Amino acid sequence: MSSSREQGGQEPLTLTPDRLERLADFCNEAGMLRHTPRSGYAFLGSGKESVAEHSYRTTVLGYLLARMAGLEPSRVVMLCLFHDLHEARTGDFNYVNHRYDTCRARAALEDATEGTGLAPDILGAWDELEAAETGAARLAHDADQLDLICNLQAELSRGNEFAREWLDSALKRLRTPEGRELAEAVLRTDPNQWWYGRVDKTWWVRHGLPDED
Repeated sequence: MSSSREQGGQEPLTLTPDRLERLADFCNEAGMLRHTPRSGYAFLGSGKESVAEHSYRTTVLGYLLARMAGLEPSRVVMLCLFHDLHEARTGDFNYVNHRYDTCRARAALEDATEGTGLAPDILGAWDELEAAETGAARLAHDADQLDLICNLQAELSRGNEFAREWLDSALKRLRTPEGRELAEAVLRTDPNQWWYGRVDKTWWVRHGLPDED
């Protein structure tokens, strides 16, 4: 089997019983994101998702944006993957919450990664994302907003007109040409087209049965 260095990767973590225990803690902590709701939907009045669900599609969108921009995707994917990890400890602070309180996200990440050997990677990713000075960070920010834009477009298609106002704000938060270009495509595309609109309509009538003579 090839070593990580031969594959262009990092040195493997030095493992001790204490570190393995902390890595197990980290696995369980990451799992808490599937039980942590995104809180803003209570104000929108429709829709729901967990932080884990949001983080997954944000990571996929980060990959797409990196490819569109001609960047090697791994850094953008890394930034997206861990951008909301702190919410396992803090919960999701929505835009209303942030008017009155602050979230100590980095402190939560310091505690989450203490003793794991992962702190340089994850805290470095957080700092890069917060500074928003690299192309990867700006694309990751846009991936975060694009996930929300996809959800808002779906809620709008279901009749929640208030989502239109949220869409206007989310679109103005985009920072890259690639993000804006993909957002425009999302807005002009029926959210159901991928599964309903690209199939011959007779399929939905006859469920694949042969036509009657």
